[in-house]
Amino acid sequence: MSHLRFKEVEVAFNRTPVKVEIPKEAPSQYFAKYVFNRKKMYEYLPKSTYDALIHAIDNKEPLNRELANDVAAGMKQWALDNGVTHYTHWFHPLTDGTAEKHDSFIEHDGKGGVMEEFSGKLLMQQEPDASSFPNGGIRNTFEARGYSAWDISSPAFIHDNTLCIPTIFIAYSGESLDYKTPLLRALNSVDKAGTAVAQLFDPNVKHVLSYLGWEQEYFLVDEALYAARPDLAMTGRTLLGHESAKNQQLEDHYFGAIPMRVEEFMLDLEMEAHRLGIPVKTRHNEVAPNQFELAPVYEETNLANDHNLLLMSVMAQVARRHHFRVLLHEKPFAGINGSGKHNNWSLGTDTGTMLFKPGKNAEENLQFMTFVSCVMSAVHKYNGLLKASIASATNAHRLGANEAPPAIISMFLGSQLSKVIDSLVSDDKADSLNFNAKEELNLKVSQIPEILLDNTDRNRTSPFAFTGNRFEFRAVGSSANCASAMIALNAAVAEQLFEFRTAVDALVAGGMEQSDAILKQVKVFLKQSRDIHFDGNGYSDEWKAEAAQRGLDCETSVPKIFDAYLEPKTVEMFKKAGVFNDVELEARNEVKWEIYTKKVQIEARVFGDLALNHVIPCATRYMSILLDNVYKIKNLFPKEQGEAIAAQDLAMIEKMSEHMQFIKDKVNEMVENRKAANRIECMRERAIAYHDTIVPLLDEIRYHVDKLELMVDDEMWPLPKYRELLFIR
Repeated sequence: MSHLRFKEVEVAFNRTPVKVEIPKEAPSQYFAKYVFNRKKMYEYLPKSTYDALIHAIDNKEPLNRELANDVAAGMKQWALDNGVTHYTHWFHPLTDGTAEKHDSFIEHDGKGGVMEEFSGKLLMQQEPDASSFPNGGIRNTFEARGYSAWDISSPAFIHDNTLCIPTIFIAYSGESLDYKTPLLRALNSVDKAGTAVAQLFDPNVKHVLSYLGWEQEYFLVDEALYAARPDLAMTGRTLLGHESAKNQQLEDHYFGAIPMRVEEFMLDLEMEAHRLGIPVKTRHNEVAPNQFELAPVYEETNLANDHNLLLMSVMAQVARRHHFRVLLHEKPFAGINGSGKHNNWSLGTDTGTMLFKPGKNAEENLQFMTFVSCVMSAVHKYNGLLKASIASATNAHRLGANEAPPAIISMFLGSQLSKVIDSLVSDDKADSLNFNAKEELNLKVSQIPEILLDNTDRNRTSPFAFTGNRFEFRAVGSSANCASAMIALNAAVAEQLFEFRTAVDALVAGGMEQSDAILKQVKVFLKQSRDIHFDGNGYSDEWKAEAAQRGLDCETSVPKIFDAYLEPKTVEMFKKAGVFNDVELEARNEVKWEIYTKKVQIEARVFGDLALNHVIPCATRYMSILLDNVYKIKNLFPKEQGEAIAAQDLAMIEKMSEHMQFIKDKVNEMVENRKAANRIECMRERAIAYHDTIVPLLDEIRYHVDKLELMVDDEMWPLPKYRELLFIR
């Protein structure tokens, strides 16, 4: 095994970059080449069909099924012109990934041959097996029928010679079995409620749109080293491994020069993404070694989420071309930063107004404060739900560590906005709705221009921060489907917007001026939600104590965090928003508890195997060498001198023996705890048992395994070490 490790390390360190051929044309010339966007629709569809489809998309209306055949014919011809042979309905099951079943275009031509065929029926609806995906008991094996249906707001695209049609996925009985269906419902709810509030300021507003800009963090490791680490291959993280002497403590990787191999990978990835219409824009080294980030131009939330899921798939494919493996686990390496997926979220109107951007006068700022107060009220009321929306077995390793936000949801607002809120809450009339434009910072260096300061700083310890014209939900995990967080956030905000408009209408009906009524309700929401506002250090123990006193959700057990989905106020909120019914919520929590249990179970099995079949045998062989050495020394030297010389080896043997015995005992205990947990019928209680009795043992066993790594001869250690995994040559 040791020879394999060194062979893999040598291969990894001797890699040469895979040269990417750069197109001669600019990205704008090939952007969305493989997307059936409006330009392609106009080219391939009859004018009347094109107009009807665009009208349905822009007005958020269902497509007339009579037009589906014309759309399907045009889409098929475009696909065939691009060498496509198959099509698939592309959907988002409750796995955090995507699913697809490919069918070819061929049908019998009645003459012994085949012809290419694609009907409107096939475009609009298909029937995947609903019992084989996570469903929380909604579907049984003998009740397999489910439906996928085309989402016209997200354009079809070509990937790997397959026409991919974004769809929702529902059960035969009507419940959603995916992330897209409730996301679309939540976006529809915030559109209706937001439009009603926005029309208080501009009657011309017809729609309020939700926008999302995700920042995707990830790690890269050489595929040769990845192949030699069963824990990475099966769990996405290193279950054992002592910290490298050098990791991120010098802070020299962050924004540093991108390694040549990585830059070629990034260039290749960007070109693939641009052809698929994914507007990736930013790339850089992140804080930890081998950690990187990319981010796109913002898009409407539904499309942005589709693009993020597609990108994660494309990343894995492109990485293989460059002999890398992408790690999207939230904490693949202990002791260094984990990876998040910051969700920059905003609302805007179809008239072009960004609702979280301070205005130029009191009226515009009143609108700004109206929407800010509704967000504050939603985050305060549903802070537990928002935490549940980002909680997982993998994200639990990241939250509260190495620049990740803590596992308590609070809002950072910055000094200027905080001042305005304090003024409003205290009924200070003077300048309560005045916001400073960007201030100038003069460095008094002649060759450096004056720097414009934003109206808010940033707080890296805040899970939900106002950053100028948007809110940054920083607690989302790198492997997650953004829809989970966006469903909860948009639905909760929609409820508060609805309550806001209802309250204002009641005040106006009672004779109050509309502007006074709006300001009054803004103050009500701000006062009610003051406890969610925290601009300090979210890592401090003082904040944890204060947050508990404020009544914020401080639960750290992931299975118990999920309970927030089933609180009466949450159930009622989702019902009113039309996002989830009782059955869907209960089923989703069953899925969450089941997935949590299975992920911990897999880690425990893999770690047990590594500990007993890799680490212990290796340590035993090395201990045998030490024992042989002690025996020879004692026979070679006089008794007292031999014992003195052998003392150090004997001490090491004793220490190794203690570590090995602890590992054996605790692995056996972990196995027994797993058996006991598996006998628990209730999925929630089983997940809690895994959290309480198995997760702690993983950490305890790891401590002793990592100590053995420092003691065993390097040439004998069977697995690539952190110093080899973390530095791309």
